[in-house]
Amino acid sequence: MKHRHDMPIGASLLPEGGVRFTLWAPAAKQLTLQYRTAAHAAPGQAEAQRGEDGLWTVEIPQADAGTFYQWQPDGGPLVPDPVSRSNPHGPHGPSQVTDPSAFHWDDENWRGRPWNEVVLYELHVGTFTPEGTFAAAMGRLEWLVEIGITAVELMPVATFGGRHGWGYDGVLPFAPHPAYGSPDDMKRFIAAAHAHGLMVFLDVVYNHFGPDGNYLGGYAPSFFSATHHSPWGAAINFDGRDSGPVREFFVNNALYWVNEFRLDGLRLDAVHAIVDDGTPHILDEISRRVREATTDRHIHLVLENDKNEGTRLSSRPGPGRYEAQWNDDFHHALHTSLTGERQGYYADYAQAPLEALSNGLVNGYVFAPALRNEEGRRAALQPSVAQPLETLVNFFGNHDQVGNRAFGERLAHLIEPPAADLALLLTLLTPATPMLFMGDEFGAQTPFLYFADWEGDLREAVRKGRQREFRLEAGSGAELPDPCDIQTFERSRLNWSEAGSAAGSARLALTRASLAARRDWIAARAHRLCKGGHTADRIGLTGLRVTWAYDDGAQLLMEVNLGNDSIAVGESAGDVGAAHGSDTTVFKHRWSDARDWAPWSGRWTLRRATA
Repeated sequence: MKHRHDMPIGASLLPEGGVRFTLWAPAAKQLTLQYRTAAHAAPGQAEAQRGEDGLWTVEIPQADAGTFYQWQPDGGPLVPDPVSRSNPHGPHGPSQVTDPSAFHWDDENWRGRPWNEVVLYELHVGTFTPEGTFAAAMGRLEWLVEIGITAVELMPVATFGGRHGWGYDGVLPFAPHPAYGSPDDMKRFIAAAHAHGLMVFLDVVYNHFGPDGNYLGGYAPSFFSATHHSPWGAAINFDGRDSGPVREFFVNNALYWVNEFRLDGLRLDAVHAIVDDGTPHILDEISRRVREATTDRHIHLVLENDKNEGTRLSSRPGPGRYEAQWNDDFHHALHTSLTGERQGYYADYAQAPLEALSNGLVNGYVFAPALRNEEGRRAALQPSVAQPLETLVNFFGNHDQVGNRAFGERLAHLIEPPAADLALLLTLLTPATPMLFMGDEFGAQTPFLYFADWEGDLREAVRKGRQREFRLEAGSGAELPDPCDIQTFERSRLNWSEAGSAAGSARLALTRASLAARRDWIAARAHRLCKGGHTADRIGLTGLRVTWAYDDGAQLLMEVNLGNDSIAVGESAGDVGAAHGSDTTVFKHRWSDARDWAPWSGRWTLRRATA
């Protein structure tokens, strides 16, 4: 089975042979295509013809798959094709024509998996394995399945400047970063994941372009907004003059990944930084177009939105809707409860961290939608109304929350192992959708640092910016890792030998057992979960008893002690959580007595309705 997404711009193989090259360059007065075919060592060039709406086109009969090419606007520098499917030498080198139909997919019976089965695993291709490639990552797929993971979420793979980086500064959104492998290597990874029953999600960035290798402003300045701004540079023009082709660029990017690469889901990065005052909003349009184009299998769309806006979320997604949104509130409340940290955005949760955590466990979010200041603090701290819990993605660590610390410490570096184990269970054993960051399944001790591969003034600007941002956290005299030092990147690679240690093996066993309990007792009943009506009670100083309600009258009861001391619950309170004939103990951890909760212990009970 073959899959290809036909795009209105870029390089298109013609049925009769040759290639049509099309570029949107509304500001160009002249446009030349420089190319070199596989059959002819000598380079060629041809003048493109301008058509309507700033589209330039030229056909090269002798070009085919493998042909290298670059555009030259107005006799200036050579630039890549912004919709290049392959740029083997990075964004400053030539693009390469590919034949998407040449890859044969053998997963024609794959229909994906429903949302209630999703257990996400976020990974960075470059640091997931020693080789840092799609091919090497394939060797770990069986490992993930055996643990209980059902969906891999790749951090952005769009080509960016330099050899290594997080990927959020991509400049060629259609071309997989060459250090990870070719487009076909990525397709092989996805096909192998499907063969193992794993979904693959991709993190995409539609709010800005990176600073290294972005040539769009030179020949298409209206690609960027004249009135809106983003925290990372020029904002994308989704609603101004000439915004039509810009909108189609990103809609086609989403369609390209789900159709041509058969991805099972997309996570749209930082949509709070996408400004669109038009109708329909670009997020609604992307969802609608993707839903309409993929009716034969499960496709899941996820947002990151700092504003806690849940208006586009639905457990029954349709056009304009999204399955879920990353839930920073859960992370921040859990983090402050366990570490006591109060800096930056943690201050919003630190006054009453267990109350914040319990509110998040029953309502989804802790706080209602509100703008944030430069430190991430909310302008207003109003409690959130109840959200459908399955539409929130909960995590105790991710690339942001680990990598945006001064020294890239994981939660396990900041707290004792019993507390870290309970953080894992609080993430995996609630009705919200869980996500693990790579390595946390075995308690990885490697940091995940912020790294890039920029040079010159850009490198120095980033280095000084990190020093300013983290001078208080790092302390006086502490030397921060240089983001552009190769060792910063190397230190962030997972050390897989840790998984075989005594501590790693114990953590893996806990992860495996809890995900099995989730599959059998929580995911299986997700369709019956009520939107509201859930409750949470404080037990002693460090205990929580949370009850989630189902529409058949059943309840899922979670009792946890997030402290170093036992909690003497007492006779009457202990009976609330005691097992009855119709109850099933779903999971226990360090638990011995319902009337005397051990430190860092927990019990999960499914209580069925009684007549």
